[in-house]
Amino acid sequence: MNTVDEIKEAIQKNKKRLAKELKESKELVSLIKKSITTSLTSEERNKVKEQMLDICKAVPAFTIFMLPGGALLLPLLIKLIPDILPSAFREDDDSTEKKEE
Repeated sequence: MNTVDEIKEAIQKNKKRLAKELKESKELVSLIKKSITTSLTSEERNKVKEQMLDICKAVPAFTIFMLPGGALLLPLLIKLIPDILPSAFREDDDSTEKKEE
């Protein structure tokens, strides 16, 4: 594969992951709205906690990426600290594709 094909593949892969993260965030918003009027089940509370942690992880990763040289620094930090990315971006490519089908 040449560089252009690799870039296209990376864009497609991350587009799917970003869509998954947005879908999970929408679920978070609906659970937060629900929590205003009724109490959440333990499973729902765990989903809220997990999604809030994902959002908290996304902000520093995005900030690092926006810094000068961040595009080079972020991949190094991901190797050193794999938990810096939200859960949708940490999964293997195969498992992400299988879940979407």
